[in-house]
Amino acid sequence: MEVLIFPDAQSLARKSADLVESQIKTFPDSVIGLATGSTPLDLYEELIRRHNEHDLSFAGVKTFNLDEYVGISANHPQSYRTFMDENLFNKIDIEKSNTQVPDGMAENPLKVGPDYEKRIQDAGGIDLQVLGVGTDGHIGFNEPTSSLRSITRVKTLTQQTIEDNSRFFQPDEFQPKLAITMGIKTILDARRILLLAHGENKADAVRDMVEGPLSAFCPASALQLHQRTTILIDEPAASKLTLKEYYKFVGEMQDDLVRKHRPSDWITR
Repeated sequence: MEVLIFPDAQSLARKSADLVESQIKTFPDSVIGLATGSTPLDLYEELIRRHNEHDLSFAGVKTFNLDEYVGISANHPQSYRTFMDENLFNKIDIEKSNTQVPDGMAENPLKVGPDYEKRIQDAGGIDLQVLGVGTDGHIGFNEPTSSLRSITRVKTLTQQTIEDNSRFFQPDEFQPKLAITMGIKTILDARRILLLAHGENKADAVRDMVEGPLSAFCPASALQLHQRTTILIDEPAASKLTLKEYYKFVGEMQDDLVRKHRPSDWITR
């Protein structure tokens, strides 16, 4: 696990975009896993800017989103399909047929998971997975106590997640209590993982993920088992790390090595 610490969310987003851009330019047909929520928005804005100003093309890219609510349609304002269309897909040159989001309105939600897993496998697997992390350590909708060997499936949301997301729904509106999410094993099967976190409210989760024990109570701690995970965080999110200064030193040393010897080692296929 590589930990990179940045002074602010903007520099974090730029570095994240550098890594995504390198992947796409080296392999224009890359398969990229994407996340929703506020954390990746700066990254998506930076990718859009590079598409508009520097001709970064997504024409051959395929994407798979982590999750979707059960019981709301793709065109619902709070669906993750709508989120991705409005915040990324409609602003770049990606083929909509190459963008996959779990079907929250499937007649049988229990069949969505196996079908989604097959789609990922048929695409050749995920080259690069982008993640955020919840304040309780969840990734995707893999809530605390999720199996560390789980695959894409229906998951019941915790009361905390339901309360956190209630601000997006009207008081008299249906609010989902179930979601379809990639499993932790599905995430760990990605060849490379980027996890982004910023803000002091993520500091406990970052500490538990990076320095805590491997535990289903902090699903993100499973990333300790992945050989090619990069954690990108800002100073507030890093504030509770015991070895924060060491991670910074490691980053400096690795930057120097990469510049001299292996400039494209980060890219996967």
